[in-house]
Amino acid sequence: MSSAEPSRADLGRALCIITGASRGFGRTVAREMCRLVKPGSVLVLTARSADELRALQEELLWSGKAGLIVECVVADLGQAEGPESVVRASKEAFSEDIDHVILVNNAASLGDVSRYAKSFTHTAEVDSYLSLNVSSSLCLTAGILQAFPQRPGVKRTVINITSLCALQPFRSWVLYCTGKAAREMMFRVLAEEEPDLRVLNYSPGPLDTAMQTVARSRTADPSIKKSFSDMFAQGQLLTCETSCAKLMKLLLEDTYTSGAHIDVFDL
Repeated sequence: MSSAEPSRADLGRALCIITGASRGFGRTVAREMCRLVKPGSVLVLTARSADELRALQEELLWSGKAGLIVECVVADLGQAEGPESVVRASKEAFSEDIDHVILVNNAASLGDVSRYAKSFTHTAEVDSYLSLNVSSSLCLTAGILQAFPQRPGVKRTVINITSLCALQPFRSWVLYCTGKAAREMMFRVLAEEEPDLRVLNYSPGPLDTAMQTVARSRTADPSIKKSFSDMFAQGQLLTCETSCAKLMKLLLEDTYTSGAHIDVFDL
């Protein structure tokens, strides 16, 4: 869709693949996409928590969306078989009347924020973090693009849930900042390589989630820790619903530059 065209009222008859869907922002994205896709769409939800995924699956199937299919893939994306299982499930769920393939790379972990960079001397620990937060995103995205190559009548959108930490250093957050920066560059490269693909790096802002609770309690750097505590105390954290609504508006309007970093506060 060009920028001159009006925004869509829906996301089409879509195949939506959402990682980290069991809780927090990913769970909200699944709910909103369920609301905005056409009947006959498919949601493939993946996370490590089987119980939370099943509960979300049941909730979405009870939403009343006609012909909606919701598939759950319980997987650890940090392991080699994780992305492979999601690609396999997505291929099996695809039908010929799908006109929009949407991949939301949301799954991420905070890493150990109770320590400073100079303490990370064990490569296995760093490799494990990067496997979940960087490598899996590239491998899953590549697998989905290969499974669903460019074809007439099918739009493809890839969303990376990014952060201000991709752009700015936060003391004692070396793993998280490194992972977010690497992931963002990965998707910027992808946007350059695949001009037919719609690529968005969306920064949802400081969300009132379990990750924020950990940030307030475990961050080693006192100034960073205080800033998060102050945001919480002053009611400045965003709800997942507020931020997700802005993401959905971006997707419906579809006028962003592919590969762009768009922060919730830019909207």
